[in-house]
Formats: sequence, structure tokens, C-alpha cells
Amino acid sequence: MAEHKLLLKHADDKAYATLQGYQAKGGYEGLKKAMAMSREEVIGEVKTSGLRGRGGAGFPTWIKWSGIPKEKTDMHVLICNADEGEPGTFKDKQLMEDTPFLVVEGMTIAAHACQADVGYIYIRGEFVDAARSLRKAIDEAYAANLLGKNIQGSGLDFDLHIHMGAGAYECGEESALMSSLMGERGMPRLKFPHAPFPTVSGIWEKPTIINNVESYAAAVPILQDGGEAYAKLGASTQRSTGTKLFSVSGHVNKPGNYEIEFGTSLMELLDLAGGIKGGKLKACVPGGSSVPIINADSCEKAIIGYEEMGDVGSMVGSGAAMFLNEHSCIVSFIWRTAQFYAHESCGKCTPCREGTKWMLKILERIMKGGGEAGDMELLMQITEQIDGRSFCGLGDAAAWPVAAALKVFPEEFEYFIKNGRSMVDSEEARALAPKWAQAVSV
Repeated sequence: MAEHKLLLKHADDKAYATLQGYQAKGGYEGLKKAMAMSREEVIGEVKTSGLRGRGGAGFPTWIKWSGIPKEKTDMHVLICNADEGEPGTFKDKQLMEDTPFLVVEGMTIAAHACQADVGYIYIRGEFVDAARSLRKAIDEAYAANLLGKNIQGSGLDFDLHIHMGAGAYECGEESALMSSLMGERGMPRLKFPHAPFPTVSGIWEKPTIINNVESYAAAVPILQDGGEAYAKLGASTQRSTGTKLFSVSGHVNKPGNYEIEFGTSLMELLDLAGGIKGGKLKACVPGGSSVPIINADSCEKAIIGYEEMGDVGSMVGSGAAMFLNEHSCIVSFIWRTAQFYAHESCGKCTPCREGTKWMLKILERIMKGGGEAGDMELLMQITEQIDGRSFCGLGDAAAWPVAAALKVFPEEFEYFIKNGRSMVDSEEARALAPKWAQAVSV
């Protein structure tokens, strides 16, 4: 199956990042159609499309949009989560840099549907080029009365701002993002049922909608061509429609972003990326570093869809497929993953704060050649104490990779613990083992 470029159709055209070039390719036709519809009709099109959140959770977008109060009594706020801190994910970065008006127009459509007065794009602090591209697009949109007061005579007032984050993975979590945007420390808040949904009381206690960059961008072709046309893409899956951007990296010949229909097999995605480099396929982390790793046999069976990926024990996640060849050491891969999550834990809750550190300490000891009998069981027990018991999803994200690797590749952990080195049959891997140990600091 070939790529189905919908959002990335004109990404290679530099003029598409300008208002003139964007409109020449049909830009703002979606907003024009949306403005001629009621907010309920716009949400209805999104419902028909089957669009689900593209940031990782896969929550139906129309449910979120329809959750905003219908009788407006206060300011409504729209937030674009452009933090993109998930290791392996770089698709939102390209959307913001190469197709900034898709994001701006998509947010304006959402503003009409949700009666939003103001929007904020929370961008990962390292994405300076993306912020510059969006800044230019926003300025052009204001100059053309496509943002601001009484947009195109429609009566819609919508202002859009950019906010740069400070490089914290935790701020990709929506409640922590809101805290950071308000100038507070980026830490998660209580959630429903202990606190109202953001659609009722979000940032500054105002009704708030939060969606991912790709989710807003997808609203443009949905309104432009109709929700029914969008739903036909990916129709072979149970409940996953449309296209999905995948950031493909690791041991592949052509790493990069690829836009495919849901229902595409994981092996077809690998073929698009030029196949495995440097050996045979061994494993894949199909949706970003936090999702469970799968082996080559599961890769052969995997169909890309929110429910279908669950059939092979993994997830679509944020859409970051990291392929590993036969020379990869799974133990070292998981150790490096654990380093990231231990570093990024905000420390607010005990399961995540303590659990991520203990997992890392045990993995570091194994990497140094000091593994002990019972370490695998202890690691699994720690993951069970973190998963589902943390204040936010970071704890789950830290536990899932470790638990999956122990289940899928137990022989590699057993060998490393028993022999003090990797079982990977590679002179290169053996030469690297002492360097891994030297790089470790408890």
C-alpha cells in the first residue's frame, strides 16, 4: 500500500507555508464551509468522519468538542498541544514547519464549533523553527482578517497565541500543560471524577478544549471534503478512520514521516521506509517510546488501527514507529528508555517518582554486569505498582515498555543477568558493552 497524503500533500511546496500559496491549493475552503454551518453541524461532520485524537489517546474528537457548554456564559479557550515530547515522534514538528496554515485554519474551525474566544499553541521549547513558521502564518492570517475580530464578516472573534514550553515531557499531559501555560509549575492536576473535565473547567477555570496538532490539521480536509469522505479512508479497520502520520526511525533505510491510511499493515509502513537496515527485523516500538515493544512475528501480523494494534499487544500511540534490527540489544534499549522516564518524572506522586528510579537502578545494575536472580520478577512487580496507580499517564508510559520487554524478550534479560553481557551475537555489540557500563551512573 502506498502513502495516502492528505495533510502532507503539499508539504514539499515551500509556498504552501504562505497564505497566498496555501489558498492557491484550496486553503481556507474548509473554514468557509464551516462558517456557513451551525456549530452543531460542524461537530456532526467531525463525528461522521470518525476522527480520534492523534496525540496518542485516540479519544473521539467530536465528543470532546460537543462537551463544551452549549449555552455560553464565560470565555471559551482552545489549546493546541504541540509539545511533542514523546521520543521517536516528529510528525507535529513537520506539520507546524511545512503546513502551518493547516493548524491555524483547523483551530479556527474548532473555535467556531466550540465558541472559543482565544487559542494557545503550546509548542515544545526546542521547536524554534516550528514556532517561527507558525508566527508568520498567524501574522498573515490576522492581516487577512482570518484571525481576530469578526473573521471574514462571520461574527466569530478568535485570537491565537503561541507559547513556548521549557522542554518538560510532563507538559505534554493536558492538565500539566494548562498549569505551565498559566505560569505554574508543570505538574498534573486531579482529574474526573475528582475534578471537572477541562471542557467544563480547564485553564483559568474556563471551559477548555485541548487537541493535538495533527487533530486540528485533520479538521481542514474533513470540513473541506465532508466527514463521510474522510471516514472512507481506513474503512477496513473497526473504528479507526482517516489517515495517520507516522514518524519512522531506527534501523530503516529511509527514516522520516509517512502518511498512511488506517488499515495499513506495519510491514507495509516498514516497506515505505525502505525496509530494515543492517540485518533482519527483530522488534518494533510502533507508537512512541511509551508503547509496548513487539517482536518480528507480531510485526508481521500487526495492522495499524487503534483496536487492531491491541491484538498484537501494542498501541498506535503518537505514531512513532521505531524499528530495531537483529543486532539490537533489548536490555540496553529498555535501560535507555527507563533513563528518559526517570529523568522526566515530575515527582508529584510516589508510584512514578520512586518506581521509575527503582526500575532504572535495577536495569543499571544489570547493565554493569551485576544482575541477580529475581531481578526480572522484581522489575515486573515494580511496573505493576506504577501502572494505573500514578497521578498521570507518565507512570503508565514508564511501566509499559519495561513490562513488555520482559514478556516479549525474557531470554535477553536472563542471559544478561547470568553472563553480565548482552546475548546479541555481534562483535560490535560485545565491544559496546563496556562502554554502556562506563556510561552508567547510579
